[in-house]
Amino acid sequence: MMGVQAQIHEVGVFLGGSNYIGDIGRTDYIAPNEPALGLLYKWNKSPRHSFRISYIQSDITANDLDSKESSRNNRGYRIKTNLHEVSLGLEFNFFDFNLHDSSPKITPYVASGISYFFAKYTLTNDALSTSFTDKIARGNSLAVPMIIGIKSNITPHFILAIETGARYTLSDNLDGSLDQNLGNLNNNDWFVFSGVTLTYTFGQKPCYCSQ
Repeated sequence: MMGVQAQIHEVGVFLGGSNYIGDIGRTDYIAPNEPALGLLYKWNKSPRHSFRISYIQSDITANDLDSKESSRNNRGYRIKTNLHEVSLGLEFNFFDFNLHDSSPKITPYVASGISYFFAKYTLTNDALSTSFTDKIARGNSLAVPMIIGIKSNITPHFILAIETGARYTLSDNLDGSLDQNLGNLNNNDWFVFSGVTLTYTFGQKPCYCSQ
């Protein structure tokens, strides 16, 4: 007898929030202030790893008036960036997460890969309203996602996870600051998605075939 383990797929949704780390507004690393929604697909290759593809969209907003730095308070910039991200990566489980076994299980996990985001930002300065008009432009670029989370199979076919993922972008113009020579031009921008995923599993169970 030879056991052949089939692969199991997951498809589901991401629900959470987003925040931005850059040259405008607050500098908190995890502080969601706008809703984020997305779709997620995973191809589980083993109990320890899977390939994942995701699409997430959100508005990224920041305001200098919310910053604890007086220099930013006095400057008075604010941004709103409409962002769409497509990401491809690899997820690694700390413990075996065998979806062919329906018994309850839980594991922390990490994931990374490469992302491409489409961004359209609006930069405004209320303090300079008499001389500054809104700057509207696009800032598409690549990013490197760094995700950590914990997940559990809440039913034989549904998996619930909580995760947060920082994206290091290969751009310093997610907010338009590069165009206006704002902040530290040597530091690239970041954005963060934090929330929950709910995925449905499907695929054949293991089959046992005679040689």
